[in-house]
Amino acid sequence: MNNNFADTMGIFRVIFELFVLYLLYKLIFDFIIPLYQASVQVKQKIGEMQHRMNEQMKQQPGTTANTATKEPSVKPNKEDYIEFEEVK
Repeated sequence: MNNNFADTMGIFRVIFELFVLYLLYKLIFDFIIPLYQASVQVKQKIGEMQHRMNEQMKQQPGTTANTATKEPSVKPNKEDYIEFEEVK
């Protein structure tokens, strides 16, 4: 009887180990690798976008200088305002 119990526990242990290996396989190939591939792809797309923006900035050098320098605001004339009296 003791030998039969040891065989049964050995089978359960093998089944448990196979199940853990299956879960580990699913975790690696269905989650970790796709996540890594997505992060690499996002980094590539960001690099391409930055490269395109740098190319556009080189093609239009005058636009950044115009936006950086603001014209001083002109104060309105005193004559433009209408004085009012406070009504009680």
